[in-house]
Amino acid sequence: MSFQVKEPILVIGLGGVGSKLAVKAKDALNSDCLLISNDTKDFSSGNPSIHVSTDSVVNPSVKLIRGSTYNVVDQIKSKIAGYSTVVLMSNLAGKAGSAMAPVVSEICKDYDQGLVSFAIMPFKYEKDRIFNSGVSLKRVRENSEVTIVLDNDSLLESNPDLSPKACYDIANSAIMYVVESLDSSEISAKTNILTTSKDGQNIEDSLRDSLKMLYGNAPPNAVTRSMLYVVGGSNIPVGVLNSITNITSGILNENNSQIDMTSNADESKVVMLSSIQGMTKFDNYDPLGMIPQEDTLDWTTPDCSVDYNLDLYQLE
Repeated sequence: MSFQVKEPILVIGLGGVGSKLAVKAKDALNSDCLLISNDTKDFSSGNPSIHVSTDSVVNPSVKLIRGSTYNVVDQIKSKIAGYSTVVLMSNLAGKAGSAMAPVVSEICKDYDQGLVSFAIMPFKYEKDRIFNSGVSLKRVRENSEVTIVLDNDSLLESNPDLSPKACYDIANSAIMYVVESLDSSEISAKTNILTTSKDGQNIEDSLRDSLKMLYGNAPPNAVTRSMLYVVGGSNIPVGVLNSITNITSGILNENNSQIDMTSNADESKVVMLSSIQGMTKFDNYDPLGMIPQEDTLDWTTPDCSVDYNLDLYQLE
């Protein structure tokens, strides 16, 4: 089943990374934009924004930011009302993104809006962020029509020579290629894994790294469909295009693979978007994530810290 993007479209950016991506996505989709963050430095002039205040707490926890987000729910609802499609940009490796994404995605689901969520997952060495990212992703997936996940860790595993900043740049670039094609390509509903490679490789090596990154996230039998974005396809020899088409069809099944060559970038590379059915490695980020939603007592409201003005000292 494919998801259809309908106008009017609103792009929402959460936190620093999400806000930067949202501003770029707004221009690509010719849509409106909303930035939400607990740090006003993440806002840019000319774009509507909502500040999630944590009062005097300088280094708030994920749960405090999430609890504070509930204080501005009415503002968020008033901003998203009237839109048919919402594109949500969040970095679940960051505190702001992992805190706010479950809340904002839940609001969009309640409004019955078509929600496309982009989620960036942390590096493996960011051990203090893995649990929160897994919890947030599970809720975002449940609330979204389409969830597109890019894993920084599997990108680094395929290219151990890359710096974290280089990984961020590659990830952001891959996300924008998909955003630019939202109004022209069919995207499978539910969970999709976004994979790519570093710059400067030939097209076959780029495809190899994309596949390696994909199978680092999910087992081969979990892939039901793949869209192959050949960036700069107009500059690639036809024989090479035919070669990667045959390779992709042989691995992923000819009926489940599709190639898009709409990008006219000067540099050539592969960006792959694969629909996943079943378990991914992110399900292991939350040790309790294996418990079905219907068997979870506290699923309705995610863990958060809320000040009820009791005469008790609150630790954050």
